[in-house]
Amino acid sequence: MIRTEPQPGDIGLTSITGPVGRLIQIGQWLNGDGFGPYQHAFIVLPDDQLIEAEPGGAQVAPLSEYDDREVLYLSPTGLTPAQREAIVSCALKYRDVPYSFLDYAALAAHRFHLPVPGLRAYVESTGHMICSQLCDQTYKDAGIQLFDDGRWEGYVTPMDLHNQLADPTR
Repeated sequence: MIRTEPQPGDIGLTSITGPVGRLIQIGQWLNGDGFGPYQHAFIVLPDDQLIEAEPGGAQVAPLSEYDDREVLYLSPTGLTPAQREAIVSCALKYRDVPYSFLDYAALAAHRFHLPVPGLRAYVESTGHMICSQLCDQTYKDAGIQLFDDGRWEGYVTPMDLHNQLADPTR
């Protein structure tokens, strides 16, 4: 469900400008997402805050951080207040979890069926996460499975979140 006003527990999707955004676009393209408009995902927290995976580790920041760009707020249809509270609580457990640009390489290696030893364990690890992995894992921890298509745990990009949640029939 797409929302214009964010609610705690929503996933926010936005673009990332500059060279980092371009690198993420390339990583998403390698993963089959094309050059979609969203390179970053975060979880909305109460009090106009968010938690997001960043190169220095997952951090809480003000939602106003993205006032200068379009943000799409999404969530599965019908989340209850208790589920939203659980999402927020679970998201905060990932504060300071390191970011890993290598996750994009690992996701691409999986997509291209490269025989890399330990690849699945690396992608599934929650000891390092890109932004979309943090969002997907947070929902799983709260008991909400966003994807039921047989994908590996952790095999998710910001555009995967968009494609899964932007359809109002989901």
